[in-house]
Amino acid sequence: MLDDTDRRILRQFQAAPEAASAVLAERAGVTPSTLARRLAAMRAKGVLRGVRGQVHWPSLGYEVEVSLRVQLDKTAPRAFDEFIAGARAVPEVTEVQTFLGSVDLRLAVIARDMAHYQQVYREKLLVLPHISDIEALMHVAMVKSDETVPL
Repeated sequence: MLDDTDRRILRQFQAAPEAASAVLAERAGVTPSTLARRLAAMRAKGVLRGVRGQVHWPSLGYEVEVSLRVQLDKTAPRAFDEFIAGARAVPEVTEVQTFLGSVDLRLAVIARDMAHYQQVYREKLLVLPHISDIEALMHVAMVKSDETVPL
């Protein structure tokens, strides 16, 4: 699917997505027009899904981050759909993942402080439908966070 040139371009793009096209092209060993054409083709194929800004939550006053492991009452036919729809509507929920196994879902939740987290937990999360069990894991430190793909 991808050739060596595409991989070189993606390595450089992952390393510095904010870099100017001319700089990325030079680092990847291609012309700017080749870079533009290849990036457009990778976007069209769905290899590149966009560029996003990464926000440092504590800089905005969100000091608490919690992972919630959720088990659902799966006897309800639409348990997953209804829970996920509710979780998506909670602004403090930054991520929803589904799993196979004893844990059905994981929610990433941010809050300004513990009092705010307690309010979000009680008023917005515990009222979500079909919860049979929920476990909170308090984040202590981010040891590694890397979304780049080894190419």
